[in-house]
Amino acid sequence: MKAIRRFTVRPVLPETLLPLTDLARNLRWSWHAETRELFQSVDPEGWQAAGGDPVRLLGAVSAARLAELAADRRFLRRLAVVAADLDDYVNGGRWYQGQGQESAGTLPAGIAYFSPEFGITAALPQYSGGLGILAGDHLKAASDLGVPLIGVGLLYRHGYFRQSLSRDGWQQEHYPVLDPNELPLDLLRQEDGTPARVSLTLPGGRALHAHIWQARVGRVPLLLLDSDVEDNDVPAREVTDRLYGGGSDHRLLQEMLLGIGGVRAVRAYCAITGHPDPEVFHTNEGHAGFLGLERIRELEREPGLDFDAAVEAVRAGTVFTTHTPVPAGIDRFERALVARHFGDGGELPGVPVDRILELGAESYPGGDPGVFNMAVMGLRLAQRANGVSTLHGAVSREMFAGLWPGFDPADVPITSVTNGVHAPTWVAPEVVRLGARQIGAGRTEDALSVGGSARWDAVADIPDQDVWDLRRVLREQLVQEVRDRLRASWRQRGAAEAELGWVDSVLDPDVLTIGFARRVPSYKRLTLMLRDPDRLRRLLLDPDRPVQIVVAGKAHPADDGGKRLVQELVRFADDPRVRHRIVFLPDYGMAMAQKLYPGCDVWLNNPLRPLEACGTSGMKAALNGCLNLSVLDGWWDEWFEPDFGWAIPTADGLGADEDRRDHLEANALYDLIEGRVAPRFYDRVGRSGLPVRWIEMVRRTLASLGPKVLAGRMVREYVERLYAPAALAHRALTADAARGLAGWKAQVRAAWPRIAVEHVEAVAAAPVNGTAELGATLTLRVRVALDALTPEDVEVQAVAGRVDPQDVIRDGRAFPLKPAGGPDLENRWVYEGPLALDRTGPFGYTVRILPAHPLLAVPAELGLVSGPVDADAGGGVLLR
Repeated sequence: MKAIRRFTVRPVLPETLLPLTDLARNLRWSWHAETRELFQSVDPEGWQAAGGDPVRLLGAVSAARLAELAADRRFLRRLAVVAADLDDYVNGGRWYQGQGQESAGTLPAGIAYFSPEFGITAALPQYSGGLGILAGDHLKAASDLGVPLIGVGLLYRHGYFRQSLSRDGWQQEHYPVLDPNELPLDLLRQEDGTPARVSLTLPGGRALHAHIWQARVGRVPLLLLDSDVEDNDVPAREVTDRLYGGGSDHRLLQEMLLGIGGVRAVRAYCAITGHPDPEVFHTNEGHAGFLGLERIRELEREPGLDFDAAVEAVRAGTVFTTHTPVPAGIDRFERALVARHFGDGGELPGVPVDRILELGAESYPGGDPGVFNMAVMGLRLAQRANGVSTLHGAVSREMFAGLWPGFDPADVPITSVTNGVHAPTWVAPEVVRLGARQIGAGRTEDALSVGGSARWDAVADIPDQDVWDLRRVLREQLVQEVRDRLRASWRQRGAAEAELGWVDSVLDPDVLTIGFARRVPSYKRLTLMLRDPDRLRRLLLDPDRPVQIVVAGKAHPADDGGKRLVQELVRFADDPRVRHRIVFLPDYGMAMAQKLYPGCDVWLNNPLRPLEACGTSGMKAALNGCLNLSVLDGWWDEWFEPDFGWAIPTADGLGADEDRRDHLEANALYDLIEGRVAPRFYDRVGRSGLPVRWIEMVRRTLASLGPKVLAGRMVREYVERLYAPAALAHRALTADAARGLAGWKAQVRAAWPRIAVEHVEAVAAAPVNGTAELGATLTLRVRVALDALTPEDVEVQAVAGRVDPQDVIRDGRAFPLKPAGGPDLENRWVYEGPLALDRTGPFGYTVRILPAHPLLAVPAELGLVSGPVDADAGGGVLLR
């Protein structure tokens, strides 16, 4: 007989064991080995059955065992030490608190970080892939550094789907129901004990209510909104049912709840707990972009602040991070659907619907006038924006250049902060212990969470034998993990235990092991390795230098193309000839990844360049001494060196000939494995019989990449380059300043069609016959028309650099010009300034006018630029 309702009956902890509750409900245990070891000692078998989840463990441990522990002085001493350590971690000073007085004054008192998913631990399955894992690592690193962050997301009652395989290898999805009371969460409550909640108004007089659950991620609170509230009707209760599920209306409601409801949840949390109100709001992708509209609504309630002034105040304190390198990865809704949910009878009454729609309008060449673009709104409502690797920043500037017409992509105001990963989460305990033996436990912990190349350089002193022994131990653990998971998968697929004896010989702990695990959109090319099946078989079965491959990944439930790729890979791996050398593991998630990254020798990544925004899985592998074999995309394009990995050549420029491109790149991959990777792994030197050159590559991977790929480095960059400037801008945008800036922008936009560079001439040291000497200086004189503007409203620049065969300036530098005369009766001004000829070869310059105001983050912010009115103005001068 099936129960109609399920709940957990928890034992009452003896008073001496009460600290276990705080330890279990703070997710720091997910990256703090001593806390996990303490819980494991409570009940080793129960710990295994609970999947390493302390909350589940405490919900199942027997009263007799608890009484035994309450009398165990040794256990109580350990408990006291671990509890004191957590208290010091949460309440003591960290990096952020240790900044000098001068820096401390610029740092924000609070930061709200919004993301549609968070991957903190497998015990809180609220993530689908890289975006969520990155968000989780961001929160953990912020906690380690003491950054006063508040995370904001949604609580999905079914999480993301669990994946299994049919007998013929087709992906199947399952959605287990999650009970928040069985998760490491606490309901946020008002002082009187009633649950805090937020509400949104829906069309037709309906409402959407949500409770606020709190996860404690070290020092960082994570607020998760849950619409499964009794006061909601059935459709409203299902808004937070699944991550990335449902149709457009469902997704729109999710994103309204995340953005608008999220701001309201932050306000409630700060009012209840006394946490400082955020000065900076960080939108992790466009899904939470509606948060800007809620903040506009808040500000419009202040006397004298209209919509335009409120927009300026919101932009000043907002950071927007884009993660997608393709327009197809952006959420876009029909304008009519968005309009129906706002204005009279909907959310944000009083905020003009037409102004809301303008914020998400694709009002640029090639844009669709019928859609509302969440990333476009995110960029328009953020004064600071970034991509997630240097290459992705460049791709993003190209992709969104239409929002800044007239500017070269290089001038588009989107910077980049390369992602990082939270080493304490992803580095295997065995690797940590080896580091602790070499440089000390405290220095190892500091190196993993904060960085510091000097500490990572100590890897060079670890003996070859120790490095190689560690790599084999990790490989051996992976082999056992793979066999256990493969057997479970085949049982789910309908196989009997009697026909699975072969699983015990799957993989070999002494064979070169390649890992490939990620989501399965087409651009990541899961099946590129299958391009020539016969050649792949030869690599796998080579008698002298065999290779084995572990593959995992999920296709989106609605992506049948991705499911076919999974099936193709599974069918190849099912072949009895090679199934001991290549495996596909279903249900890729954090728990699997934490075994997979350390156990592989090589991490494979072969996306279509440049469609991998960052690719942090390779970073996690690198921190465990795994070498990367990857296309030069994302972070690998930025930091690759032959000393610690291999770059797969790409067939860029083939355009629509996808078949030929994949053929060439697959052959390049085979050639690298066969000719360079496998020989390096199996090349054993001298009496030691060790692959000395391979071990040296492992060392260089750890020493060179270790400090770079850390989430601590990433969060410090966000603080110094984006959060601190945003906080200062937020403080500067008082109500009067916001009104003044909005009025100034309106004046500039009105005048701009009549702003022009009318004449340019070189008045000294002019080039002779089109040539000039390196180191010479030109003096430029420029006449500009400013219409109703003044020199204080503009910046006049000469832009110079090398030119290509089409006379386009590449890698140009801007040189400011200063007023030297004027105005005349038509408000024309003369500007002058020197132009240094600091580069050889074809050289050129032009002149441009940009808006200038002390409260602009960059001159390109308004998307306005004016150049020479025609060729006769002399604006394009070339020196050869």
